[in-house]
Amino acid sequence: MITVSGLSKRFGDKAVVSDAGFEAPGGSITYLLGPNGAGKSTTMRMIAGLTTPDAGIVRINGQSLRALAEPMREVRFNLDTFARNPKHTARQHLTWQARLGGIPVAEVDAVLARVGLAEVAKRPVGRFSLGMLQRLGIATALLGDPRTLVLDEPDNGLDVDGILWLRELLTGLAAEGRALLVASHNLTEVEITADRIVIMGRGRVLSDASRDETLALGSGPRRLESAYTTVTRGSVEYRAAGARDDEAEQ
Repeated sequence: MITVSGLSKRFGDKAVVSDAGFEAPGGSITYLLGPNGAGKSTTMRMIAGLTTPDAGIVRINGQSLRALAEPMREVRFNLDTFARNPKHTARQHLTWQARLGGIPVAEVDAVLARVGLAEVAKRPVGRFSLGMLQRLGIATALLGDPRTLVLDEPDNGLDVDGILWLRELLTGLAAEGRALLVASHNLTEVEITADRIVIMGRGRVLSDASRDETLALGSGPRRLESAYTTVTRGSVEYRAAGARDDEAEQ
């Protein structure tokens, strides 16, 4: 479980995250949604310990990240698709990650097979497509068999088969009792797989509810899209000249 309480962060005069609070319970997929500039990535970086909050508390399975005895067995992250040496092979990249976290190197090949990269394990990642890089990032998050996963737009760059594979993977991990926190802009997949949906805007949590409760806020054939635009209205920072209010929200 991930518990976020009163989380705040400023960069200069700009409040990027303001008093954010929510939970991502075990055995479920919690999605973090919001327009560009909503504070999602900064929130995830604070959860990962990569950005220091000005205020607030983050707990992973009841403890702070630093207090976890085996952090790589408790929680893993995939926040930056391109954070890797392009000259390293996929196997070398994961081997380095395993050694860094005290995880047996024997787990590397099993994880590569699980994400469909076994046949390209010896290929330099600089020659990977975006979809392959996403799979490698997910493999990195799975290394260590963690109880909790935090993924930032894991379906970006995946083709249709890849999205269907990811859907099965995420729902399967949740069924095993793991807690998943996933940032996404793919509302179709969110509507299919979400258990809880947290929507942010201008650094604040605007809605934190179950999937069904969130869908009840919308109407029409695309209920999640309708609910999302209703909740985020007034929170969009980037607006095209001449756009109507309903266009700018989407």
